[in-house]
Amino acid sequence: MGGISIWQLLIIAVIVILLFGTKKLRNLGGDLGGAVKGFKKAMNDEDAKKDADFEQEPKNLEQQKSEAATENKKDKEQA
Repeated sequence: MGGISIWQLLIIAVIVILLFGTKKLRNLGGDLGGAVKGFKKAMNDEDAKKDADFEQEPKNLEQQKSEAATENKKDKEQA
């Protein structure tokens, strides 16, 4: 009592199929699947972009350090 039985779910499924038809339900399922795939792809692309940015950040820091070191050497040579 209080729960939905398998028979009640089957009756609801039959009513939905009669109202919308199998073709519309198939199209709806395909659209929903395409939306989920697009969402997953967008999330993976965003993660890949973050990873690429994270990998480039240390290189940029190293470049900045080396540029600062060469500037310090030039300043010492000029003095």
